[in-house]
Amino acid sequence: MNAAVEITGLRKDYGRRTALRGIDLTVPHGGIVGFIGPNGAGKTTTMRILLDILRPTAGQVRVLGEDPRKGGAALRSRIGYLPGELRLDGRYDVATLLDHYAAVSSPGRPVARHAWRPLADRLGLDTTRTVRTLSKGNKQKVGLVQAFLHTPELLVLDEPTSGLDPLVQAEFVTMVREAREAGTTVFLSSHVLSEVEQVAESVVVLREGAVVLDSTVARLRADAGTQVRLILAGRVSPEEFTHLEGVRSVVLEPPAESATEPERETTALAVDLAGSPDALVKAAARHTVLHLSAAQSDLEDVVMRLYSKESR
Repeated sequence: MNAAVEITGLRKDYGRRTALRGIDLTVPHGGIVGFIGPNGAGKTTTMRILLDILRPTAGQVRVLGEDPRKGGAALRSRIGYLPGELRLDGRYDVATLLDHYAAVSSPGRPVARHAWRPLADRLGLDTTRTVRTLSKGNKQKVGLVQAFLHTPELLVLDEPTSGLDPLVQAEFVTMVREAREAGTTVFLSSHVLSEVEQVAESVVVLREGAVVLDSTVARLRADAGTQVRLILAGRVSPEEFTHLEGVRSVVLEPPAESATEPERETTALAVDLAGSPDALVKAAARHTVLHLSAAQSDLEDVVMRLYSKESR
């Protein structure tokens, strides 16, 4: 097998509404892919098709070398799945429910009784409580434990940290990294872009049922550029900097309403810079520079610019 997940020309229609518009996607073995996009982009639909919860209208899907429609329980036992809308039977205590999940998760290779305890302890999950009394965050912990407990070959995680506090989110990131080191492939959907940036090697952006970006995180970081803020003495035209090498855009920042008269006689510029700052620094040096700061763009900046571009 060359890939853990292979999707070709995947289309899904709900009556007159098209959720997926012929997407192509490959998730390599042992990798972590971040699957991101605005609400309604088709992320959850794609993940449900991988689990054979939904059937595609057209296209081909192979998961761990098999067609999900034919792999049945044997294929699903090799996958750890956390749905975006987690529903749990509230009648039982957490320990009883996790014992049940352990029994049914891998029928071909049974999981040891109480194998979930180390994971529950790491996430701070009280397994003596009845499920219906749990908060959203604690229910999410139950979902994470059941997804990881049988050491699956593939993890399909839809908004896995929804409702979790920052400390548990950090522990989840560690669990994902450990799973990857053990050879597990991770297909992760999340609105928390900083989380995706921490763990993923590549990112796929879905918008309105189509893939609009498929890139490595390293390449995105390289392309993201630097956000530079300049404050120059006097009135300076932004056009002086617009056509410089490496400058993608220049925005003139208006003075604040509370600005003093000397502050109003300055020019504040926000510069989106790709590559070397040499030309920008030399052009700024022709003026009196009162302030200069620079910050590397993160994944969220890149994706939000992409969303905005696609919207336009």
